Parts: sequence; C-alpha cells; structure tokens
Amino acid sequence: MSNESNEVRAVLVTDAGEITVEFLTEKAPKHVENFLKLAGEGFYDGTRFHRVIPGFMIQGGDPNTKTDDDRAWGTGGPGYSIDAEFNDVHHERGVLSMARSADPDSAGSQFFVCHGEASFLDNKYTAFGRVVDGLDALDTIANAEREPARGPNDEGSRPVEPVSIRNITIQAV
Repeated sequence: MSNESNEVRAVLVTDAGEITVEFLTEKAPKHVENFLKLAGEGFYDGTRFHRVIPGFMIQGGDPNTKTDDDRAWGTGGPGYSIDAEFNDVHHERGVLSMARSADPDSAGSQFFVCHGEASFLDNKYTAFGRVVDGLDALDTIANAEREPARGPNDEGSRPVEPVSIRNITIQAV
C-alpha cells in the first residue's frame, strides 16, 4: 500500500485499540475534507461500529449509534451528503471507504474499513484512506462475536459487545 498523501493522519481511538489511517487526498479530496471536519468537531466520538462482517469490513460513523435504541442504527448521517469520488484504489484489507445508500452520491458520515478483499466495491464506493497502523484492532473488531440475525433482512452483523470510537485525533505528519 503506497502512501499517496501524508499531510495528516487520523488516529481512531476505539475500545479495541487504536487504528491510524493516512488519507488519499489526491483520490478523494472532498471525502477526506469531510471526514477531517467531522472528526475535528467530535462528531464521531461515542459512535459504534454497528456493522461487522469478518473477512469483509467494519462499518461505523452513524450518529444514531450513540444511543441504545438500535432500530435506527445504520441510517444516520450529518444532515448532508457528498457526491461520489470513485477512483482506482483497490478495496482490500485496510482501505478506508465511505458507506452510502443505493444512491452513489449519498455518502455523509458513515465509513467502513475493509477487513479483507472486496474488489466488487472498486469504482462503486469512494476509497479515501488506508490503515497504516492498528490492523490488530481492526481484526479484534471484525472478529467480535455478533448477534444472530433478527429476521430476513438482518445479516447478523451487529457486535454483541459494542465497540465505540472514543475519539479521533488528527496528527500532522
């Protein structure tokens, strides 16, 4: 994994350890700017990784996960969306990308970190960073015990013991 932009890094301090990411500003400048803005405002503090699929990804960044009412988890955002910045970054272990709905231009605050190979997401989701330290924390989160599916539309990806983002610090490199 090459370092295409080393201006700043973000350290996600989670219940499972720290995950440090570098940003791919040249590939997705609006997404990087948005993530840094939200992180700087403390938007992500206290959010949980609400969707965890081993070998695929861990997803977080939903402000609705700050409450114990999980019926709206996965539906929250910052109140605006960002147009897609699809690029040639391959979705593989450690890649940071934006979650979205079926609308390609619906990304807001939710993001995911690939736990494994996910080439089917290439050029369909905006990759905007890479993990440079903390793959052990990624593994811990991805391999957490998950609740069984609650019905036909539930994939059983919610961790039994929630893992939260305590805070995100931005560091100049």
